[in-house]
Amino acid sequence: MTWTLLALPVVLFLFGVPVFAVLLAAATVTLLVFTTLPPLTLHQVMFGGVDQYALLAVPFFIFAGELMGRSGIAERLVAWVLSLTGHVRGSLGVATVGTATLMGAISGSSPATVAAIGRTLYPSLLQSGYSTRFAAGLITSSGSIAIVVPPSIAMILYGASAEQSIPRLFQAGLLPGLLIAGMMAGYIVLWANLRGVPRRAGFEFGRFVAASRQAWAALLMPAVILIGIYAGWFSPTEAGGVACLYAMLVGRFLYRSLGWRDIVATAVESVYLTAQVLVIVAAAGVFSYLLTIQGVPQGLVAWIADLGLGPAEFLIAINVFLLLLGCFLDPTSAILVLTPILIPVIGHLGIDPVHFGIIMTVNLSIGMFTPPFGLNIFVAQSVMTKDVIAIWRGILPFLAIQIVSLLIITYVPALSLALPALL
Repeated sequence: MTWTLLALPVVLFLFGVPVFAVLLAAATVTLLVFTTLPPLTLHQVMFGGVDQYALLAVPFFIFAGELMGRSGIAERLVAWVLSLTGHVRGSLGVATVGTATLMGAISGSSPATVAAIGRTLYPSLLQSGYSTRFAAGLITSSGSIAIVVPPSIAMILYGASAEQSIPRLFQAGLLPGLLIAGMMAGYIVLWANLRGVPRRAGFEFGRFVAASRQAWAALLMPAVILIGIYAGWFSPTEAGGVACLYAMLVGRFLYRSLGWRDIVATAVESVYLTAQVLVIVAAAGVFSYLLTIQGVPQGLVAWIADLGLGPAEFLIAINVFLLLLGCFLDPTSAILVLTPILIPVIGHLGIDPVHFGIIMTVNLSIGMFTPPFGLNIFVAQSVMTKDVIAIWRGILPFLAIQIVSLLIITYVPALSLALPALL
């Protein structure tokens, strides 16, 4: 029976079958052919998989991110970051990373961040002396930060699957996200100095004040959400609703860039995106249920115990595995399928589940721009109309930087656990 759950998905993936259909087909065949469970179990487990209070945050944050994306937020954030970094050689590249980080703190979506900053910054990067390859690689890789910094949809899904505190996961993701952004910014400044990229206008207090006036509402949104969660004013799920209302009011009445028809159209698009996520959640729930009743997690724990791997050896092995998996599977699917299997293993090895959640999220965020099937690559291609091979070549230095960041995050647990312990 177990082989159908492992071999059948591989075969279906090779034929390009969608992820939810792969998981559901493998689970259905196994349930009907190899078990005595009634077919009704399939429906019960699917609905049970999505019947979780924490998952209510997902559609809210998706809707809020789409609203902010339509409101011209990216342009305002770019102007604000440039007003701070204009005196630095390579400032536009640094602004790209900074804007991606701020957009991630608003939407929690990596592809949405790539699309927003790609449309806004790609032409400007080329005009400022950056090569096509460098600009394409920078934009494609910067979007990955969006699912590491809070509030992150990937962390909500991990928290629901691993039964961990979502506010603690949000706290744990902040410093790792800033580390990745800082290391990328440092590389950009070094590259720009070596290549002689011209400086932009220096820091001007008046320009900073003007940019801050334009961007204050966008900058305030993640602060309102995170402070509200940590202060106990509302739960992460309720924070999603607050984010939607905030984004709607800002876009409609402050920036006046959203009409009521735009809001309705955005809501419809968000429904489609939410359905894509939750149908995977439901299918992964059945798949994980059958793996569990077959003793796969317990068997994996026993196998690792027999290998005698310590926490350090296990983490390097799981990093390699997740990096490879991220090339082919989106973070939502990977988190929902693997978390129930790996939680008993990390419990056996004494690894903190919050720290492991950050490790898993960072690994899969890197997979978002890793060839051949990283989703950010295809989003970047559609936005910048560049050849995929050129984007792949531009990605390589940023891939190396983020892998180094991953190793630091993996083997310095305090980086992830210091803020949760403090707060």
